Amino acid sequence: MVYTIGVADMKISGDNPDMLITYALGSCLGIAVYDLKLKRAGLLHCMLPDSSIDRNKATGNPYMYVDSGMKALLDNFYRNGSRKNDLIIRVAGGSSSKVNEEEDFFKIGHRNFVSLRKYLWNEDLMLKAYDIGGYGSRTVTLEVENGKMLIKSKGSLKQL
Repeated sequence: MVYTIGVADMKISGDNPDMLITYALGSCLGIAVYDLKLKRAGLLHCMLPDSSIDRNKATGNPYMYVDSGMKALLDNFYRNGSRKNDLIIRVAGGSSSKVNEEEDFFKIGHRNFVSLRKYLWNEDLMLKAYDIGGYGSRTVTLEVENGKMLIKSKGSLKQL
């Protein structure tokens, strides 16, 4: 089955034929977590860096923010038997809202990526790979069977 993950949403699956996909990642991040041993995959589409911006919104939907979304995603993996050493974490997105990145006043894409790296550092986790920045949107597909992450951007397709 193909599951579409919307903005401020998350999905985890352990069913081999499943594929997780999220569209139109601009400044948002598409964060993929894959457990090598348990063959479980999770994909989070978060839009803002820090849940302290609005704790009430974060309580209602933790997937809106990088920090609270990652906590919810990883907590689910750990509750279901995952160990840190078995997790592969990759991310795509974090684009600039302007063609000239210097004109991107709020730099949400950049701030999202910094927030993710800070969160992972505090949790003693590492990113395996990333496709971040630039201008334009990305589509991310994550295959549950093998953990393959595909990124479509500007008409090209690559594996991360």
